[in-house]
Amino acid sequence: MIFTLITSVLPGDIDEQNHVNNLVYLRWVQEIAIAHWKAIAPPAAQAAVSWVVLRHEIDYKVPAMLGHEVELRTWVGKATRLTFERFTEIRRKPDDQLLAEARTLWCPVNPKTGRPVRVPVEVRGQFSS
Repeated sequence: MIFTLITSVLPGDIDEQNHVNNLVYLRWVQEIAIAHWKAIAPPAAQAAVSWVVLRHEIDYKVPAMLGHEVELRTWVGKATRLTFERFTEIRRKPDDQLLAEARTLWCPVNPKTGRPVRVPVEVRGQFSS
């Protein structure tokens, strides 16, 4: 179950090396994860669960440049009661060149207390491979 978004590289995304700054890739990883959750999770789950990152791993392959259109792709790998392993690919359109890939470990938390919460089995099943 791959979820996708399309975005464009904007002038503010460019760093001193004249390509997309690594913080922008991290922002894209977070933005697509949140969009995926909001698009798929039932409203009750969205109200009961927020997410915090436990770990990010990003491998940069080819730099994105100003004016590039990129496709963000994400999916959830292993999902337990307290962690979701999420994969993200960032690809240049229209040639589908892989620019970067990420693996992120997310922990569900109660939005009011910030304490870890368990994600119901049926919700895990909607996301996990």
